Amino acid sequence: MGPRARRSSRPSEALASMPRQPSSASRSIVGGGWRGTGGQASRRPRRAHPAGAARTGTTGPYAIVPRDMQTSLARRQQRRRNGGRRRGGSGAARSIAIGLPLFLFASLAALALVGFLGAVGAYAYFSQGLADPHSLDNLVFNQISTIYDRTGTVQLATFGATRREVVTYAQLPAVVQDATTAVEDKNFWTNAGFDPLGIVSASLDTLTGDARGASTITQQLVRQRLLDQSLVQDPNRKVERKIKEIIQSIRLTDAYPGVAGKQKILTAYLNQNFYGDNDYGILAAAQDYFGVQTLDQLTLAQAATLAGIPQSPTDYDLVKNAVAQANGTLIVPATSAIAQRRDYILQLMEDGRTPRSGSTYTAADFAAAMAAPIVIAPRSTPDWKAPQFVWQVRQELADELCGPGVATCPALETGGLKVITTLDWRLQQSAEKWVKAAAVVPQAKNPRATAKALGLTYEPWMANLVGSQLHNGALVAMDYQTGEVVAYVGSADYYAKNASKQFQPQFDVAGDGLRQPGSAFKPFNYVTGINDRTMTASTMFMDVVTNFGTSAKPYTPVDADHYERGPVTLANALRFSLNIPAVKALYFNGVDHVFDMARKMGLRFPGNTPTAGLSLTLGTEGVRPLDMVTAYSTLADSGGYIGNTMILSVTGPEGNDLITPYKPPAPTPVVSPQAAFVVGNILQGNTDPSINPIWGRFEIKDSAGQRRPAALKTGTNDNTTDLSAYGFIAPPTTAQRAAGQYALAVGVWNGNSDDSPTSSPTRAIFSFDAPTYVWQGFLQDATKGWAIDQFAVPDGVTQASVDAISGQKPGPYTTKTVKYWYIDGTQPSQTDQTKIGLQVDSTTNLLWQDGCAGQPVTKGFLDLSQVEAAVPAWQAADQAWAARAARGVGVVGGPERTRTMTFYDPGFHPYGNGWGAPFPPTKTCPLAPSPTPTCDPTQQGPLGPPLPPGQESPSPTPCPTNLPTPLPTPSGSGSGPTPTPTPKKSRGP
Repeated sequence: MGPRARRSSRPSEALASMPRQPSSASRSIVGGGWRGTGGQASRRPRRAHPAGAARTGTTGPYAIVPRDMQTSLARRQQRRRNGGRRRGGSGAARSIAIGLPLFLFASLAALALVGFLGAVGAYAYFSQGLADPHSLDNLVFNQISTIYDRTGTVQLATFGATRREVVTYAQLPAVVQDATTAVEDKNFWTNAGFDPLGIVSASLDTLTGDARGASTITQQLVRQRLLDQSLVQDPNRKVERKIKEIIQSIRLTDAYPGVAGKQKILTAYLNQNFYGDNDYGILAAAQDYFGVQTLDQLTLAQAATLAGIPQSPTDYDLVKNAVAQANGTLIVPATSAIAQRRDYILQLMEDGRTPRSGSTYTAADFAAAMAAPIVIAPRSTPDWKAPQFVWQVRQELADELCGPGVATCPALETGGLKVITTLDWRLQQSAEKWVKAAAVVPQAKNPRATAKALGLTYEPWMANLVGSQLHNGALVAMDYQTGEVVAYVGSADYYAKNASKQFQPQFDVAGDGLRQPGSAFKPFNYVTGINDRTMTASTMFMDVVTNFGTSAKPYTPVDADHYERGPVTLANALRFSLNIPAVKALYFNGVDHVFDMARKMGLRFPGNTPTAGLSLTLGTEGVRPLDMVTAYSTLADSGGYIGNTMILSVTGPEGNDLITPYKPPAPTPVVSPQAAFVVGNILQGNTDPSINPIWGRFEIKDSAGQRRPAALKTGTNDNTTDLSAYGFIAPPTTAQRAAGQYALAVGVWNGNSDDSPTSSPTRAIFSFDAPTYVWQGFLQDATKGWAIDQFAVPDGVTQASVDAISGQKPGPYTTKTVKYWYIDGTQPSQTDQTKIGLQVDSTTNLLWQDGCAGQPVTKGFLDLSQVEAAVPAWQAADQAWAARAARGVGVVGGPERTRTMTFYDPGFHPYGNGWGAPFPPTKTCPLAPSPTPTCDPTQQGPLGPPLPPGQESPSPTPCPTNLPTPLPTPSGSGSGPTPTPTPKKSRGP
């Protein structure tokens, strides 16, 4: 959720800065003995008639122009006549001065006569078939509407049956009257039932693109009670409706003339207005929101607050806007739209729009009222099943019955409808249980007992969350082949009493919360490239930290574990949720292109243009979890968008269909079935432990332990405020669908209502700590007893083996291969270019040169010098990484001080402890020393001089004879060595 808007210093400025809302409200009951059904009301009127034009029965039925305007025209004509006499000047000038006005008057009179006669005819024509204004006295209540599950046997809720109180005019305090007329119809007490100047002003605003309403209180009442509702709800008959509405407003004012008539009209208006939170009539709203028993107990601030709600009850609903304090008290923030509208109304009253209360309130009173907090009385909630689903149904019904964008719908509130929804009550109960498993059980005083009370086994993952900062959760399950929402949980516990800033139980995160999907957005990026045929499952990216920004404003995303893995395939980058390859893929796909593709798949962004830049692929744009499930359904349903619905049929009191019973529309192609299959097949690996042992533990099994094929992707945003898991199972056969199976796409969100982190400085929480277990647990429950199906392989895809690292065709130095699916014609045609053969010394494994000690052998080595060469900045970062990676894993460096790592981490490396081949040596082997000559010991003798060339003996070289070393000659005077004396011969015995 984005930062709250700063409150404007002046209420009028604050209101001007607020987005305009559809101007309609549901009206359901009238007072003073009048009873009836509701209709739609426009936003407050503009520019009512001048004061003092009292309406009586003397105004004729054809007086389209009210008497006060006729008097004004007469006075202007009289002034013209009196001003016709001038002093001086020539006779000609005097003639022109006299004649020209007479001519213009005659011309205008003729035109007026024609216009009058035309108006009379138009009035008579459009008055045909209008109800008698006096019939308002005899209106009766309509029946309540009932909401059921998809079987029509489980009642979820009723509409229009609670908090309705009728008051008389005597029970309406002056401040309540003034607050309402100040903002809805400032000249209510004096106008003729409609506001011609306001209509003209609104029309001019519409022409300038600033559309607004121009209906008086009387017109709103007429539209709700005295016009055919088929006319009111027909968008093609707006002009006719507006004309009849004005005529009927004049007739109603004539039927109930004077002050007494105005009192009756205002009482009826305030009795039947819808004020949000199932409150009909101002007294019911006052009792519900502020805990008063009578209207005279309302404060000035409270009266102004209630007066501001009917313009758009759904948006201004005080309970939906309130934030629970630490003590459980609900307070509407001063920056909210309804608080600013209250201050705007108080400003109008201070400026003089208080005909009933006059000067009762001082400037200090108004200042105090503007400063007063909007505190909501303790709640007493209706006993609805699947309450946040029911609220969504209510809005969808309003769109169906009363047109898109209508805040409330009378036909729904009081029409006696029977509504069959898409909800599967068994799956809903399971969804509520598993959402509480992550958000409620760990926060309970006795988690084990709380789990048991919910019918859950207290598991280690729940114990792991005890003491964490995770307090809320949501889940949406949809049949992706029909678009039917079968389970819907908007918060961890709608009826919880322990509300806090971190846990707002009645706020619907699933349908109304903007949450960052994190890495769960990545499939929409990759499927765009695969669909465009610019990428395949084996496209290689360098998982290396790179600056995608500028030197002045760098953008250097990192992977969650701060490793850099170097070359990885698209499939592994998606399956193991690597951030850097995803950003590089978006760079090539184009931000606008992927943003548009995501919108076509079902995502609705706050704006029509992307604001996140390249971080879009990391899920930094806030989206509704319901829309994320819709987009994943598009991916699951062969790339065709079908949208979502919560209503199967709506019948009236007589059993007639009020809307056409739902039949799934034909999907609108967004991406090809082949592209959707390739990405879906990659995501299936995340529930297969043999492919992905990290996420594969979240496999879905049947009662026999057999694995059910399922696709899964998780997301954790930067500061762990949003944790999510999205995925889908294989679709059922026609027979299995008839037996009650669904093609389920399921999304789970966990976090806190105030966007506070789920992690603490000492305790990190990620998506695989909570939402993945909820996703797995719900699907295990939901599919219990269902047959196991496989994902069908569409025509137009081929499976091929490629090098596990480069993703190219295996080459002579490929050591590991993997199989991927490809759209026909996109499978790799180039042999692996990331490995080269080099001659190295067999002994030292260094580069070979003549004279090395060992033998020359050719081996494969990693060569990344040409990867990502199209983007020089990327290539430079890649080469810097390669220099570090050549030293091994865990080497720190780069702009974010990340560590080198082989795929995937120290505990799981399916392609070995390297990158498919070693880095090449940078040194050559040393030269060996000259060898000592060898000889043949059988050929002894003195070594002679070498023979002349060509006369060498082929015989072995003889070893030299070992002659005795001569003894040294004794030293003498000046003589040479002394000879050894000759020994005497001995004699024999």
